[in-house]
Amino acid sequence: MRKETFTEKLANYLRARFSFLSISTWEEDRVIRDIQNICSNAQLIKTVRKVYTWTVTEGLTDEDHLTINNTTQPLRALEQIERVEEPSVFILKDFHIYLGGENRQPDYTIIRRIRDLVSVIENSPFHKNVIFISPSFPIPMELQKDIMIVDYGLPTYIEIKKVLHQMIQMNKGNDRITVDLDQADEEKLVKAALGLTMQEAENAFALSMVTDGRLDINSVDHVLEEKQQIIQKNGLLEYIPHEPSMKDVGGLENIKRWLSRRNNSWMESASEYGLPAPKGILLTGIPGCGKSLIAKAVSSLWKLPLLKLDIGKIYSGLVGSSEENMREAIHTAEAISPSILWIDELEKGLGGANGSGDSGTSSRIFGTLLTWMQEKTNPVFVVATANNIQSLPPELLRKGRFDEIFFVDLPTKREREAIFKIHLTKRLTSEKVSGDLTADDALFSHFSSLSEGFIGAEIEQAIISGLFEAYAEQRHLRVADIEKAIEQTVPLSITQAEQIRSLREWANVRAVAATPKDDRADYGSDAEEKQLPSPSNDIHTSRGGRTLDF
Repeated sequence: MRKETFTEKLANYLRARFSFLSISTWEEDRVIRDIQNICSNAQLIKTVRKVYTWTVTEGLTDEDHLTINNTTQPLRALEQIERVEEPSVFILKDFHIYLGGENRQPDYTIIRRIRDLVSVIENSPFHKNVIFISPSFPIPMELQKDIMIVDYGLPTYIEIKKVLHQMIQMNKGNDRITVDLDQADEEKLVKAALGLTMQEAENAFALSMVTDGRLDINSVDHVLEEKQQIIQKNGLLEYIPHEPSMKDVGGLENIKRWLSRRNNSWMESASEYGLPAPKGILLTGIPGCGKSLIAKAVSSLWKLPLLKLDIGKIYSGLVGSSEENMREAIHTAEAISPSILWIDELEKGLGGANGSGDSGTSSRIFGTLLTWMQEKTNPVFVVATANNIQSLPPELLRKGRFDEIFFVDLPTKREREAIFKIHLTKRLTSEKVSGDLTADDALFSHFSSLSEGFIGAEIEQAIISGLFEAYAEQRHLRVADIEKAIEQTVPLSITQAEQIRSLREWANVRAVAATPKDDRADYGSDAEEKQLPSPSNDIHTSRGGRTLDF
């Protein structure tokens, strides 16, 4: 069954003579234009209606901008609505301030007057409707049966594309502005602006023109900056700049390949193949091996805003507030879609969803998240990370919630070489530091052999420790500095041997290995070069995750 458009739905409500309607939106001008178009279209509405608008500053004003005197007071305005003897629609702006909510006391006289008007308008010989417009419209209990809520979405792809074309046309003769957009780039730019109001989209395009003197694929960054404002005002989500790229991730080629093949999957070209937008991935495994880095790098790869959901911010002391916070966070992620929602350390927020220690709050939040992940239609890609996946409810792990579950294990020898290369190349940019040290493949291989069982975070800290040695003595970095740091480090693979073994046993049949088979083949070949205690050697004999190379 085809979903009704806003135009069709509102026209039907007006024809059915619903007395009072409520539309929550920030875009007064856009919704008023739509209402005026509906009310003047006899094919849609049958009985054409005259449109009046009301504000507390001007009172009731008709389509010709003629003001009806003495109607700035809300009660006077409602009395005038009753007296009008012609088919009409009355748009009341920001009328919610008289109805209570958000620590405001309601005006019960106005509430009573609205209730009195319901039957008067319904039985009037003239078709009349009242539409409340405001950013938020909390309906008091007394009016909940009398006011119908009408959803009004953000601008569509076609509407934002029209704004973009209008701006290009208006600046066509300006030699200081260059437009360099092919069809694919234009689609990406418009899709990036979905979730913004018309004014916000226009601001983002104008900012790109003023700042860079051009409109091109890089204008997407200005759109993302505008979306960042929405996230910051929300407070429940954190905007993460997409600084790390996939080049900053050493190894984990299975995940990289999987993600690269799904790039642009929210574009029109993907829908031609009958492809849905990917739902998301769950990254589990050993701490410090790159799960969070992958989550950040996806944003850079796909050029989409990355939002971080801290489950701790969702919980509130007020009854029902936690569930409302989760719904608000989801709504924000969908409002600026296509986007990426990163839920870090998922098990800490939802691991106790089956318990009853918090009067069921965790269960209700978990249920809201599960339902949304299963039913969502907006392109919001979820990247969830978990260290202790065994504590997560089994409902979360079944197919349909996530597209794939990846297990991130200890880096292999090749992956450690790649990690050393990334961190040393990034830091040895000054000749004062590097001296005659040659950062080549032979050096990376040497350090990799010494660091059997190290996680990525431990490799980075070993390099930093070596640099501190050089800095303290104001000299060049030496190979021996890093060798010493590696030798003095007790890796997580030893201190957490039992936990890692348990994780691998879980992942062997439930998750896909983040490292491809070719990279895993050489794992353990250098074990003899650095003898590790038996718990760690035991770990090296079996790596977790099913072999599934993309």
